[in-house]
Amino acid sequence: MGAAMRRIQAGNALSAFGLGFTVPYLYVYVAQVRDLGASTAGAVLAVFALAALVVLPFTGRVIDRRGPLPVVVGGAVLASVGALAMGLSGSVPTAVLSAALLGAGTAVMQPALATMIVWCSTPATRTRAFATQFFLANLGLGVGGLIGGQLVDESRPGSFLLLFCVEAAMFLVLAAVAGTVRMPRPADTGTTGTTGVEASGVEASGRPGLRSMLRHRAMVQLCVLGFVVFFACYGQFESGLAAYGTEAAGIDPSTLGIALAANTAVIVIAQFVVLRLVEPLRRSRVIAAVGLIWAVAWLIAGYAGLGEGGRTMATAAFISTYALFGLGEAMLSPTVAPLVADLAPPSMIGQYNSGFALVKQLALAVGPAVGGPMGASLHGPYIVTFVLFSLSITVLALRLGRRLTPGQDRPSLLSASRVVARHTPEAAGSESPEALASPAR
Repeated sequence: MGAAMRRIQAGNALSAFGLGFTVPYLYVYVAQVRDLGASTAGAVLAVFALAALVVLPFTGRVIDRRGPLPVVVGGAVLASVGALAMGLSGSVPTAVLSAALLGAGTAVMQPALATMIVWCSTPATRTRAFATQFFLANLGLGVGGLIGGQLVDESRPGSFLLLFCVEAAMFLVLAAVAGTVRMPRPADTGTTGTTGVEASGVEASGRPGLRSMLRHRAMVQLCVLGFVVFFACYGQFESGLAAYGTEAAGIDPSTLGIALAANTAVIVIAQFVVLRLVEPLRRSRVIAAVGLIWAVAWLIAGYAGLGEGGRTMATAAFISTYALFGLGEAMLSPTVAPLVADLAPPSMIGQYNSGFALVKQLALAVGPAVGGPMGASLHGPYIVTFVLFSLSITVLALRLGRRLTPGQDRPSLLSASRVVARHTPEAAGSESPEALASPAR
């Protein structure tokens, strides 16, 4: 890992640490501490998500034209202002405006940081780079949430102001750290769409844009797959699955915190073990396996709702569900994000990352709206629905694999081919990296 990548990863971890201080307590802060009511708190969370949907369609083009560094710095400063303003908010308008600034700032940072990682890595090192980012982000969120929980006190609004000040400071640290990174040029990153993008339907010349990306069938299929992944997992954590656990399984609300902690613990403990296992494998098959694991997780949640083994068994089953989700997340982190980068032509890396981030935000907005009411009242149909969604991940991943080149689906082949080419130059008839970039049969 080079110096630039180390700084990017450190800044990303510190910003996640700051987010962990406030994310679990935003609803309580607005509704109870500032006494603005549950409806205002809901509106604040909605605006936070809506701001992301508004800015992301424009973010990718800015990244590709100006580079990711100014976007990261600008987004971090904007998010810092939003966090500090939220800590000082005492009225509905200021709370809503603060949420808009915070949501917009954090949203534009996601694809910009992903693009920085792409620029500072090669197809052979990208898998490990994105896995490290996911690991550090979850570690930062977990540690931040743990420390924030010790500092917060609902009877003292000043304790919440302290949390938001820490968050604002961490965003400024990210901006400062990112500002010291010397970015290589895109042409030097090894990102040439690995790829055979022209053969996949993307025009590498001409004016790149949304229409060009929509003609790239593999990317469209990946976006559909990504929507289902985020809808069936992340979109249910704090909405439908939480409602199902308390209503159908009858678990104590405090168990939700333990379940989320188990999810984070599995990610932190298993990430690099999982990485070592999945690195040599086909990405499409790893994602397909995640669908099967999550289907089992939903079946275990269904067992918890039956109440056959009593509350203790229901609680254990529910925590196991979140732990299995964490295992799947650890498998996805080194596969999905690097695949987005490897599908993108060099001139559109920012737009591909932003497009995929937009799909993620849409899933996170639709997921709670659909899953929340179902999890609270339609217990059986809720479990069946999301078992089917999980199995559809497997089907979609295998279909996507047929559209990927061998180098895109299994980047370890590219590393192996370079080693062979370096040590056996006389083997002119052997398979070359260019051959590995041809579409899979």
